[in-house]
Amino acid sequence: MTDLNKALSEISTIRGHIARNAEFRGYGPATLTLTGVLAVAAALLQGELLKAPERDIATYLAIWVATAAISLTIISMETVARARRLHSGFAGPMIHSAMEQFLPAVTAGLALTVVLWRSAPQSVWMLPGLWQIIFSLGVFASCRFLPRPMFAVGVWYLAAGLMCLALGDQRALSPLAMGVPFGVGQILVAAVLQLNYRQNDDRP
Repeated sequence: MTDLNKALSEISTIRGHIARNAEFRGYGPATLTLTGVLAVAAALLQGELLKAPERDIATYLAIWVATAAISLTIISMETVARARRLHSGFAGPMIHSAMEQFLPAVTAGLALTVVLWRSAPQSVWMLPGLWQIIFSLGVFASCRFLPRPMFAVGVWYLAAGLMCLALGDQRALSPLAMGVPFGVGQILVAAVLQLNYRQNDDRP
């Protein structure tokens, strides 16, 4: 039994190593494009509902936190389905590895939102820039099992976040400050994945 347990443990270790180093194909380009469209729709909604977002931070946060939650739910559902279909027996470890890379960024973004809103409301204007910078860190962390051009997407989010912070005032709460970076960024992610999947499928 000891030898059997040892063999099973070694197999599990090997499977985990393969899962951590294989290219993950669980993210669907169509779904990521949809999240970019959702970001643009949220920006349009903000423009209609909030002419002065700095005076109604609760509504501002409700719009963007809800958009992020919907996007995360849609991505998660399709990722699980695609990974099970495309990665077969490695789906579980690969999904777990993907979560390990991106979940810290999501958690940090949520915690930072709560802290600034409750303890430093005068600094809430910084949230769009900070969200984008944190998101870029999640992208960078995920690059090791995604197509190489994904690094450029991380640079996009980082640059967009720094530009938001550079505004230095309530202009950072403009609908454009969230709609453009996330709308363009998610469509870029989808384009990189689609191109990579097509190239891999065309290889003999």
